[in-house]
Amino acid sequence: MRVLIDECVDPRVKNILSDHQPATVHEKGWGAYSDGSLLAAAQNEFDVLFTIDGKLEHQQNLNHYRIGVIVAHVPKNRLAYYKAMETEILAAIARVRHREVIHVG
Repeated sequence: MRVLIDECVDPRVKNILSDHQPATVHEKGWGAYSDGSLLAAAQNEFDVLFTIDGKLEHQQNLNHYRIGVIVAHVPKNRLAYYKAMETEILAAIARVRHREVIHVG
């Protein structure tokens, strides 16, 4: 899977997702995009958006985009918290489908 890591996520999460063609929003130069513009651009290059923005699914109509979303619930945006959930995150990536939101953590 091709995974885009949202700008609100610790970019070192990329190391956990190395088997899934990860890239960060910053690497793509998409940091200034609104959520809707980001989803529109991402759907053309990625299968999954990985974020900690729990409001995204309520603010955007995900039925308009061909991308899945995984929302991680971590106490702090630090790599150690993502590593503790690594198995759950990887399982979610394996099963997420377009226009679907999966919450982990």
